[in-house]
Amino acid sequence: MIKKLSFLTLFIVTLIGCNSKNKDKESIEDTQKVTSQNALSAVIDSINSDINNGDYGLIDRFMVIQNDELLADFKYHQDYETTVKKHDTANHQYNFNNTNWHPYYKESELHTLQSVTKSITSILFGIALDLNKGYNVSNKAMPLLNNNDIDLKNERKQNISIEDLLTMRSGLQWNEETDHNDTTNDCFRLESSDNWIEYVLSKPMDTIPGTKFVYNGGGTVLLGKILRSITGKRIDHWAEEKLFEPLGITDYYWKETPDGEIDTEGGLYLKAEDLAKIGSLFLNKGKWNGKQIVSESWVATSTSPLLKDVKPQWQSVTGYGYQWWIPEYTDNGKTNIYSANGYGGQYLMIAPEHNLIIVFNGWNINDEPKKSTYRVLQDRIIPALKHK
Repeated sequence: MIKKLSFLTLFIVTLIGCNSKNKDKESIEDTQKVTSQNALSAVIDSINSDINNGDYGLIDRFMVIQNDELLADFKYHQDYETTVKKHDTANHQYNFNNTNWHPYYKESELHTLQSVTKSITSILFGIALDLNKGYNVSNKAMPLLNNNDIDLKNERKQNISIEDLLTMRSGLQWNEETDHNDTTNDCFRLESSDNWIEYVLSKPMDTIPGTKFVYNGGGTVLLGKILRSITGKRIDHWAEEKLFEPLGITDYYWKETPDGEIDTEGGLYLKAEDLAKIGSLFLNKGKWNGKQIVSESWVATSTSPLLKDVKPQWQSVTGYGYQWWIPEYTDNGKTNIYSANGYGGQYLMIAPEHNLIIVFNGWNINDEPKKSTYRVLQDRIIPALKHK
């Protein structure tokens, strides 16, 4: 059966600021909630059983929140120290087999989010534009990248807009679809470099900006630098003030790059409970406890399939917004599901129609599991709701 946990009183009370409702409406909605929760009970138990059986590989956390209630919260213990013994375990923050850094930060409850970081960077960028009306997504990126003079006179490079970076259509030549440890992988090379901004800007152009989707974490690195130019604050400090503190996120870790910037492409660590808060913020159209944290328009645009039929090598055809994936949408562009996805099995998945948030943390980086948690919402949970 669905777990109704004592944790609920600690978490959900601060998770959502509920609007007042009249009693009749409350009664109807309570009935709908019970029906929906009953429909979910068996499938959640089945998923949990499959995780315990190893079908989904190394999973650390599985959470289900619907209608502002925490319905399930499963924690799984994995013996990573034994698992990684056959791999290089040198102590470095970008060695993904070093257990001081991955998947938990130094034995804390802070879990690596990998590219979920990109989606949170997008939120922070949206807040920056909300509060600095002199800037918008049409602004050219290069003038906002101060103190860098690497091939900036290249005409195509000069035409890269902020929106091109947000939608991964910068036109920069980039290879991030091979194995992360492949030395030709630009993400590997970026994380091995001493100056990340310089590395990204040194890449040649291979297409006209705004015309072709190429998955590129380097573009998100540039967004972090541009945010600093707009706000005057490094993105971690901006996050503390404008996002984390309002949401009650008091504990986090964010990797710093050798050049003193923050790793906006994959370096953030949060507790699963706090990642769920990000989902709640978006499900409530950018509001938290009645306060607008990020504009409703930014949430809507970020989670709309601005790009359709995108086909990254590692996942099925999907849509893409502002650093958010749109795995299911209608022909007229309505979003059914949107998600923040990260290497190893980090997923924050949201189905607005069902008022549903799913969180997965995992660390499947060396062996491919029998089943993927990325498909759980589409293949198992939503079908159960539709047939309730």
